[in-house]
Amino acid sequence: MKAMTSIASSAGASYPAFSAHPGYRRMFAPDQLTLGIFLPLRFYAGDMRVLAGQADLVAEIDRQGFAAVWVRDVPLFDPAFGDAGQVFDAFTYLAFLAARTQRLALATGSAIFSLRHPIDLAKASATIDQLSGGRLVLGIASGDRPAEFPAYGIEHSERGARFAQSVGYFRDLLRADSPAIDSPLGRIDAAALLPKPVNRAIPLVVTSSSGQSLDWIAAQADGWLTYPEATHVPQGPLRLAQKIAAWRALIPDGGFRPHMTNEWLDLVDDPDHPRTPLRGGFVLRTGRKGLIALLEEWQRAGVNHAALGIQFSQRPAAEVIQELAEEVLPRFPSHAGPPALAPLW
Repeated sequence: MKAMTSIASSAGASYPAFSAHPGYRRMFAPDQLTLGIFLPLRFYAGDMRVLAGQADLVAEIDRQGFAAVWVRDVPLFDPAFGDAGQVFDAFTYLAFLAARTQRLALATGSAIFSLRHPIDLAKASATIDQLSGGRLVLGIASGDRPAEFPAYGIEHSERGARFAQSVGYFRDLLRADSPAIDSPLGRIDAAALLPKPVNRAIPLVVTSSSGQSLDWIAAQADGWLTYPEATHVPQGPLRLAQKIAAWRALIPDGGFRPHMTNEWLDLVDDPDHPRTPLRGGFVLRTGRKGLIALLEEWQRAGVNHAALGIQFSQRPAAEVIQELAEEVLPRFPSHAGPPALAPLW
């Protein structure tokens, strides 16, 4: 499988073959950083009513100009793992949110390619991409919840190999009108996938290593999503910069590939509150000045998109979103890019 070819943008930067992809272009440009919001806005803790009104807030996030919303793919709730993650099915929920939004990129963080068959992944992904006018960006992963693998009849130790096989199968389904596929995951001789994506391809952003080498990620990924390192001290972004530089040095054609990271925030109302790690560094409590400083450090490190989770914030979600939109987003604006391309189904 060959890496995506690159083409030159009008600004002279090198983009992968997604220069006309509305979701990709809204999120990514060289040397720039945009902002997205991770869903759910509040964690499920036994009562679905905690999610009431979330779609209205997502519509407001769209109107305010954020680049993306992100949903997690968590098929089963494992109490031993901690949080329930995203309660709704990721693909079903993104299709619902596609009808409530117009400009936001719709991103998965991340679809578990090792658990699901690539035909089902491709069918759901191409459907959402069409319904949203080309706004789907797929963060993909090999899975990190061991309890899910025996439930699917899959060995946890095989997840890395299945991930790579699924990526190849998925791309072949989207690219070819009459694909000839012979994979350990299945064979196709005379059948095809419908619909095709709006731009004939969907960006695949690999999460962490997903059981692959850095060379594989550099050659095959349309982008890379990694954990942020420490976020309360400058040394974390410096380490992240080294990681990003090592990956980009391996990209075969030297073209632009975006990097993403994320943080769970407790954004307090005191703008001068210092960056303080909580829960062993899993959550960052900070005022907006500390957050802006972190985002600037990430941008210098080579990060192109920051996905912010506000589930741990003690303030109301709408209040946090409003502060981010008014005080932080103007410093890290979303890119105009092409408009959504499909009719309003």
